[in-house]
Amino acid sequence: MARNALIVTDMLSPYDFEDAEKVAASAERTIEPIHRLIERASEDGDIELIYVNDNYGDWDSSREELVANALEGERPDLVEPLLPPDGADFVLKARHTIFYGTPLEYLLWQREVENIVLVGQVTEQCILYSALDAYVRHYQVTVPRDCVAHIHDDLAQAACRMMERNMKADLTPARGSGG
Repeated sequence: MARNALIVTDMLSPYDFEDAEKVAASAERTIEPIHRLIERASEDGDIELIYVNDNYGDWDSSREELVANALEGERPDLVEPLLPPDGADFVLKARHTIFYGTPLEYLLWQREVENIVLVGQVTEQCILYSALDAYVRHYQVTVPRDCVAHIHDDLAQAACRMMERNMKADLTPARGSGG
């Protein structure tokens, strides 16, 4: 059986950056379906749960510090439901893709993952670039449309079309897949 990984991307955010209000407005609709996927992954031994989060340029940061900063930020209501459960893997990133300069590829190889489900923010940046990096590494990619937040709706729609067409990503909403 092919192993699956749910990768929660950049959802531990203080929402204190340019365009944060736009991202937060979009993220509001993603919280419930992402939360359900996290619960499912936590209960299912065949789904790896991995959080990959921007370190915001703080190379001395940790999972605990990122969580604390996000909970003390502008939108703790968007963070609290998605906190990493015990046992979830955690990877820090510094750029727009979950793979660049991170140990994620090795972790996925170690866990024999073949299929990744990308959720988080933002669709037209980190999600798009991460989907491309996953595709070129021969992973099957799923990006549930209702589990990704964006800044610009038109760019997010274009990014989704690119992921679906060029990367053969499955963009079925989590609500539509029973998850």
